[in-house]
Amino acid sequence: MGLLDQIVKGLAGKFLGGGAGTQNPLLDIALGLINNPQEGGLTGLLETFKGKGLGDAVSSWISTGQNQPVSGEQITHVLGKEQIQQIAEKIGIPKGEVSSGLASILPEIIDKLTPNGALPESGLLEQGLSLVKKQLLSK
Repeated sequence: MGLLDQIVKGLAGKFLGGGAGTQNPLLDIALGLINNPQEGGLTGLLETFKGKGLGDAVSSWISTGQNQPVSGEQITHVLGKEQIQQIAEKIGIPKGEVSSGLASILPEIIDKLTPNGALPESGLLEQGLSLVKKQLLSK
């Protein structure tokens, strides 16, 4: 099974109850955060986490060991209250659910994108995220 197949299978099982084709706006937001060129993509997002004191957690997500958890409060600290509020309004769920959901989803996605303990090349990352998004979020 290839890397992209593992990502799709793992995310579908964890966040969509195993079935592709179910809309999950929070997963869509997480993928958007990872692939946001204005913020530097995955590397920029990870640097933001490191700059906010979560370098050890981020390193654990990239490494081949166990993922260190983060809390919803830590996600809010990293992304900012305003961005969490905007996401909550956009997808229609409470701010606490946004931050706790991203705290669960982001480490898992980043772990799946870095199975060998290294960041993927940007072209491969974009292709992988595009495929994941297409398979998981399209109806």
